[in-house]
Amino acid sequence: MKKIKITQVRSAIDRSERQKQTLIALGLTKLNASREVEATPQILGMVRKVNHLLKVEEA
Repeated sequence: MKKIKITQVRSAIDRSERQKQTLIALGLTKLNASREVEATPQILGMVRKVNHLLKVEEA
């Protein structure tokens, strides 16, 4: 399965609790934190919900 690299580039301050929990579920807790994850439909759905806070690249 394809992998993507997600990086948090904007803060979670003043965001809804749901968006904060989505970032935590993706494994991103700090600004400029990066993770390499498999591009499953579940992960892509979470990324879509908080895409304004992330930078997404192909790994």
